[in-house]
Amino acid sequence: MSMVLPRAGLGGMVRSEWTKLRTVRSTVWSLVAMAAISLGLMSVIAWSVMRQWDTADPGTQEILRQYPLELVIARPVYISQLVIAVLGVLVISAEYTTGMIRSTLQSQPRRLTVLAAKVGVFTALMLVVGELLAFAAFFLGQAILSPHVELSLDGPGILRSVIGAGLFMAVLGLFSLAVGAIIRYTAGAITAVLGLILIVSNLTSLLPGSWGAHVNAWMPTNAGQLIFQPTVDPGALLTPWQGLAVFGGWTVLLLGVAAYLFKHRDA
Repeated sequence: MSMVLPRAGLGGMVRSEWTKLRTVRSTVWSLVAMAAISLGLMSVIAWSVMRQWDTADPGTQEILRQYPLELVIARPVYISQLVIAVLGVLVISAEYTTGMIRSTLQSQPRRLTVLAAKVGVFTALMLVVGELLAFAAFFLGQAILSPHVELSLDGPGILRSVIGAGLFMAVLGLFSLAVGAIIRYTAGAITAVLGLILIVSNLTSLLPGSWGAHVNAWMPTNAGQLIFQPTVDPGALLTPWQGLAVFGGWTVLLLGVAAYLFKHRDA
């Protein structure tokens, strides 16, 4: 009597992808380094500012009182996003580089199931890590700045900014994973994502006229970064939640392209 083996499903792929992700040393050490550098650098800068508070000019003091999250949240996110972008690409491009993708697809021929498992596992990881990092940065910064700067989650837009920082990092991870799935080559995909974050998004601010302002506002990371800004310019084209929605829309679009190519291209 022949035995019918159960068909491999999404649950098994999720467990497999989680095992891959957590057992790769580069993932663990990258996340540890990201947290240590971003939180450590923020703490050193904040501590230095507090040490020199009495000799600082009034303008600098007032800026820090009005915009403490620029130091406490924004700077850790700006550092962390570089690591997250690289990790997002590596989640899938590393398998193409090593050829492991062929083994993965032999064990699970349903390609969209494989991609869905990668997306689900990495999203969950980045969401947890992002929120932990955001709240750790807030409470650490709050403790360091407390002698001269009042900072509370009850302040206008503060809680939304802290939660939004974690959401931004999770969406960025997905965005980078999608680019990695489309390009497949690690160096090219990392260059594309970092080039967009560090160069293209900033250069669009130089475009003239209202159309240039719209292009700049709707760039993926420019829009997404509004979610961790406690206050937005009254003339801004997007609200914080609209900005996150725009970033999410770009990510969904790229994931759709990635799913189509992942299903139809050779491994």
